[in-house]
Amino acid sequence: MRWVALLSGLSLLLAAPDVVLAVKSHDFKTCSQSGFCRRGRGLSSRAKEASSWTSPYSVDPSSVSVSNDEAIVKAAVKSSLYPEIKFSLEVRVHDDGVVRVRMDEVDGLKKRYDEASSWALVSEPVVSKTVSWTKGKKDMRVVYGEKKDIEVVVQYEPLKVSLLRNGKEQVVLNGQGLLHMEHFRIKEEKKEEENKTEGEEPKPEGEGEQVVLQAEAPVNPRAWFEGDSEDAYWDESFSSWTDSKPKGPESLSIDINFPNHATVYGIPQHATNLALPTTTGENPGFTDPYRLYNADVFEYLASSTMSLYGSIPVLHAQSVDSTVGVFHAVGSETWIDIGHNTEKSTETHWISESGILDIFLMPGPTPQDIYAQWARLVGTTPMPAQWSLGYHQCRWNYVSSDDVRSVQKRFDEEDMPVDVFWLDIEYAEDHMYFMWDKKNFPDPVEMTNDVAAVGRKMVVIVDPHVKRTSNYPVYEEAKERDLLVKTKTGDEYEGWCWPGSSVWLDMFNPATWQWYIDLYKPEKRATWSWTLSTTDIHIWNDMNEPSVFNGPEITMPKDNLHHNGWEHRDIHNINAMLFSNLTYQAVGLRTDPPERPFVLTRGFYAGSHRFGAMWTGDNLGTWEHMAVGVKMVLANGVGGFAFAGSDVGGFFGNPEPEMLVRWYQVGIFSPFFRAHAHIDTKRREPYLLDEPYKGIVRDLLRLRYSLLPVWYTAFRETAATGLPVVRPQYVEFPKDAAGFEIDDQFWVGSSGLLARPVTEKGATEAKVYLPKDDQVYYDYFTHASYHSSSKAGKEITVAAALHQIPLFVRGGSILATRERPRRAVSLMKYDPFTLRVALSKAGSARGEVYLDDGVSYGYQQGEFVWREFSAETKKKTMRISSKDLGSSKREPAVDGAVVRYDPANAYAKTIREKNVRVEKVVVVGVGSRPSSVKLEGSGKELKWEYTPGDKKAKDGAEAGVLIVKDPKVGVAEDWVVVIQL
Repeated sequence: MRWVALLSGLSLLLAAPDVVLAVKSHDFKTCSQSGFCRRGRGLSSRAKEASSWTSPYSVDPSSVSVSNDEAIVKAAVKSSLYPEIKFSLEVRVHDDGVVRVRMDEVDGLKKRYDEASSWALVSEPVVSKTVSWTKGKKDMRVVYGEKKDIEVVVQYEPLKVSLLRNGKEQVVLNGQGLLHMEHFRIKEEKKEEENKTEGEEPKPEGEGEQVVLQAEAPVNPRAWFEGDSEDAYWDESFSSWTDSKPKGPESLSIDINFPNHATVYGIPQHATNLALPTTTGENPGFTDPYRLYNADVFEYLASSTMSLYGSIPVLHAQSVDSTVGVFHAVGSETWIDIGHNTEKSTETHWISESGILDIFLMPGPTPQDIYAQWARLVGTTPMPAQWSLGYHQCRWNYVSSDDVRSVQKRFDEEDMPVDVFWLDIEYAEDHMYFMWDKKNFPDPVEMTNDVAAVGRKMVVIVDPHVKRTSNYPVYEEAKERDLLVKTKTGDEYEGWCWPGSSVWLDMFNPATWQWYIDLYKPEKRATWSWTLSTTDIHIWNDMNEPSVFNGPEITMPKDNLHHNGWEHRDIHNINAMLFSNLTYQAVGLRTDPPERPFVLTRGFYAGSHRFGAMWTGDNLGTWEHMAVGVKMVLANGVGGFAFAGSDVGGFFGNPEPEMLVRWYQVGIFSPFFRAHAHIDTKRREPYLLDEPYKGIVRDLLRLRYSLLPVWYTAFRETAATGLPVVRPQYVEFPKDAAGFEIDDQFWVGSSGLLARPVTEKGATEAKVYLPKDDQVYYDYFTHASYHSSSKAGKEITVAAALHQIPLFVRGGSILATRERPRRAVSLMKYDPFTLRVALSKAGSARGEVYLDDGVSYGYQQGEFVWREFSAETKKKTMRISSKDLGSSKREPAVDGAVVRYDPANAYAKTIREKNVRVEKVVVVGVGSRPSSVKLEGSGKELKWEYTPGDKKAKDGAEAGVLIVKDPKVGVAEDWVVVIQL
């Protein structure tokens, strides 16, 4: 895969709060303003109006080739409208049950872009050698799976591909006949008058009553199918720009339907609900399709189908019976309509500007299966540097070295933990990245060393635009080496961004890769002031959609040219991924041996999660944006981008203290936790708040840090399984339909921790949904207990004053926390642990903690500690024990590495030598006062205290709590605490 080649070098505005800001919608297209979307939606409209409709695409039965030593079927596809145009179809079954369907034009006048999957996939999937296709007169089919319950059927005429489980359709391609691969053609000059009535402008295809008339009378099949005018075939205008299309029309349209799944999630990034609202049918949630087209959307709406900064064309479909998924590997602009045919089904229509059909069908049948199948395709989130899970403090801009020092000093004076300080674009001389502003940052090494003295890091921004000036070595070298994006005529493309006149590196050119990586090596740039840097500085990639201030839709013209002559339209959504990929390598290779880099990206594509973290872009300081940020982070998890967060406080505006406090409550439960603000906002570092707000935020920051072992353990699971770090309700309880649309509460990994941040102004209470799991839930802070039912989920109302955050631990869970306040993550590495045991109704519980050094790649060679804690109650005796998991568990290794684990590894030895112990065990849900608490084998009574609970089994009643004080047991040792009840 191409991304593997890229990784070969790596071992692995502003207004007062009451003023509403809004995106300049006229800067961005709607579907009706996009020629290929009009054409695709027009076909859909005509098909729905037609009394009968059959797709023109069919398989030529005589061409079918079946390879049963490998589960591959190949066939020729023909169109009844254009018999002379040839298409090829290939259907593969992977060894994990995923089905890949590819279709391309054969021997066309031009070549369609077919490389999107090579950037997204972590490796070429292995095709099954244990399944056999059956070739029939009307179709090809294969049955497979451990229970032989999965079936794939490729119908010949019309072409239709169906994935079934137990005879029930799960996913259907071209079931509505909307497949249309616009073939390459030669432009024919026509008089414009032929396409319009006298005195009337021609209507774009798909608008007005024209669609209905054509649907009722398909006299000319080609005109009926494609529209009776060449709508934006060869060029297209929007605002003041004209997009030339030398290859002509090449869009790809396909309907992907889920006949037995009513709820769908995914296709990030959009600011909307997790369960995607409809865009077609009766009373749709939105009227425009969801757009995937990476864009710098200034002041984006809090509820919209508009494209934002990233695009991951993956969708999950959910029912109580199963979860299925699809991934369409296409890198061009894509619009997706979502509707319902019945209450139990979902219909989607995908319209892309260019590319081949390359769809992966993930059969599930559980969310865990889907995430595992997705992870095998695009990889998992690698283990982050542990410090990057702490609190990040940023704004545009900290103005000088002394400013950075003063901010750090204030955090320490106020006893607030923080791990990273950030510098926005003003740190660089004339916005020439890699070169410090000598006036305001005369001592970058000393400044960074001062920050690092207490274990902290810095992050500075490096954007993809390059200042177009002869005194900038980056520009001069890139120009000399011919590494820049070109215009349609082959000239150097010039646009406008922060430095003014700018150019852009062509990251699709392999010659750019090592050269860009070398920019980060001080020894390679001995004459630049970038050499005055240290490895304690990490990188932030912004504006990499790419953002071009004077370009169409604030981005690069689609007819720009990249390596191998590909137009920008073909690869637009992939562009940002390459930039963060190469930055990730560059930062990681600065040290020997390599240490884990931290890179933050704004733009992204499928697979970008392999190269760092993301954030939800330029949000507003409003309650609506606070709420939708939670939903967007959950949606990014669906796309595999687990290391995600939204800017605390909002990028724009000046949030009032109440809002800022609530936003910190959201932030501490985001995988990526950063506060950020625009240059024109008031300073809002948390230590500037008045009391009681300052004290509340201090406590929130400390809560985040105390829970870091839980977060880090959740990231280990994500790195191994692909499951998201923060999980929506449907992932944890896929059989509970009442939870399918819940997106204001979520779970942290498999810890049993349920968070419901408050995002409503003036709230004093909140509603929390408990699933139908017949379990007890404990308030994290008060130990009040709430009981769910086995018959149906239920909603409870809990106190949520400003200083309160609804946070629960599910019965049956054990959390490992570190409770000693520290200034930074690195200072906690040898701190003792507190075990919080939340007993189930049966008196049992389990949990895990994963530890490694947090910075190196030693964990890939088995340098870690991974422990399981459990509690079991039998006949008045409770046993709380610790055992090694690294030796006993045989699940996928983190980052895909095959771990050679030895429980006596060097890291574990260090943990033992430093006497990293469990200093407290808190057992919640103990119904009676124990008679003794002892460490097995010692016979000595441990120190403990017991607080009885409320005997009434009602919601809100306090549970009995047993606290075992300092049992003096090592966190990396086997031990058993025996409690006689």
